Amino acid sequence: MTVINSLRPRTARSRTGRVLTYALVFVLALAIAVPVVWVLLASLKKKSEFFGSPWTLPEGLRFQNYVDAFTDAHMGQYFLTSVFVTLLGLVLVLAVSVPAAYVIARYEFPGRGIVEIALLGGLFVNVNYIVVPIFLMLVGWDKALVDVFPGGFFIDNPTVLSLVYAATSIPFTIYLLTAYFRSIPVEYEEAASLDGASRWRIMTRIMLPMARPAVTTVILFNFLAYWNDFIISLTLLPGDGKTVQVGLLNLFTAQKAAADYGRLYAGMVIVIVPVLIVYAFIQKRLIEGMASGGVKG
Repeated sequence: MTVINSLRPRTARSRTGRVLTYALVFVLALAIAVPVVWVLLASLKKKSEFFGSPWTLPEGLRFQNYVDAFTDAHMGQYFLTSVFVTLLGLVLVLAVSVPAAYVIARYEFPGRGIVEIALLGGLFVNVNYIVVPIFLMLVGWDKALVDVFPGGFFIDNPTVLSLVYAATSIPFTIYLLTAYFRSIPVEYEEAASLDGASRWRIMTRIMLPMARPAVTTVILFNFLAYWNDFIISLTLLPGDGKTVQVGLLNLFTAQKAAADYGRLYAGMVIVIVPVLIVYAFIQKRLIEGMASGGVKG
């Protein structure tokens, strides 16, 4: 009887803790969902509807705002530029970081400690603080190659922007992947090596699938960094080939002056929706990878 009575307070505290946790999660989810839903509804309103209450539902579904944003405001062009830059940046950073992280985690070679310290130091460098030196360096290269490329090559080039994105995110990516590779037991590699697998096959067929949680994490973080970047893309793409974030600023300036807020909010939705879709997909894959990982005895 005494044991039962002593368990009741613990059960009550546990139930109270769960209720508070669920309430906090609900409030946070609501704080995120309400602005997103509000922007979505505002993107479907006519110009005259914005002069009333901002919380009223749209009278109709005005999808013409999206058409105008894609065509007249060139958000479609900016969107494709952002997709190209982001995908190419992800491919480049993974192509470099995965083999490099595997070598650092599993091989002993002269200077490995120095390389790790250098990569660790790179984590503390904010790329926004060095964007001006990067810009001046690229301008100098364009001047040196003016006879070969009279119109310039390194500035206003989306491919070069992808290279800058990948290069500046390599320290974080290698650091995270190296730590995860080291957490995988070496017995998997030894068993595969006894079966005649090469180092490349071991890395691509065994280590990389097992490191899927870490890979999906770096994909998510790097995707958000590339897609949401403003300062670097504004500096390195001064011409018409802007990314969607810079294009959104131009759209904001133009539509605010024209008081056409429906087209402005449509541009915001164009920017937000891909992030939500990728995040939902990556989150699901991340949870699946973590659930299927581990060493089975």
